[in-house]
Amino acid sequence: MLGGTGDAIEITNKINQIPEIQAIASWAGRTKNPVMPPNVRIGGFGGVPGLVEYLREQKIDIVIDGSHPFADRISWNADTAAREVGIPRLLFHRPGWEKEPGDNWIEVENNREAAVILDKQRVSHQVFKNQINPIKRVFLTIGRQEIGAFAHLEEIWFLMRMIDPPEVDSKIPRGEILFNRGPFDLRDEREICTRYNIDVIVSKNSGGSATYPKIIAAREMGIPVVMVKRPPLPPGEQVTDVEGVINWLIDKIR
Repeated sequence: MLGGTGDAIEITNKINQIPEIQAIASWAGRTKNPVMPPNVRIGGFGGVPGLVEYLREQKIDIVIDGSHPFADRISWNADTAAREVGIPRLLFHRPGWEKEPGDNWIEVENNREAAVILDKQRVSHQVFKNQINPIKRVFLTIGRQEIGAFAHLEEIWFLMRMIDPPEVDSKIPRGEILFNRGPFDLRDEREICTRYNIDVIVSKNSGGSATYPKIIAAREMGIPVVMVKRPPLPPGEQVTDVEGVINWLIDKIR
């Protein structure tokens, strides 16, 4: 079980209740003090060769990929390694968020494009629909690893939410860091946007309910969102909910 999300914890705990299966969960270890299920290994594998070696050494019969939607490298590596070893691989792919009436989104391919959008709106005030005010304060909710993409926007102030501090050598945008771990509450998200006078939210389209309240708050408060699209993931068998994973697994072993 390749994990790293709350869904992966739930899946692993349910798998552990199936008597015929011994589950081993693997977490990348990028977050300090993560919430994890029992029987977890932490750390990378060393790319496809290392993962192939591990699967063979541990006599793994099935790989379930429940990694974060933006951890595309591990998903591609898992697909390649499983095919090389000759075992089934299932991708758990929780649905992304869909734009609803009242949402004011601009969707971009990556964080570099998100930074370009912010800079254009700062200069022209005409990028977002019905948004004529300049951007001064941004709620940056992409985690700690890619905040450097926004560091050159010195005229914009950023509220950067993350679980752990950035790496020592990271380029950090001008602003304030808010340490917090989801799931988040709608009332708290509204309060943050009000207290910090947020003009725009930058978010990854992670899907799920844990971080969705900020999207609801943006909709209610008329705050534009720069939404980073998910990277492409490998083809193959996929399910979109926890029960689908369990049903697929039971079909494989019985």
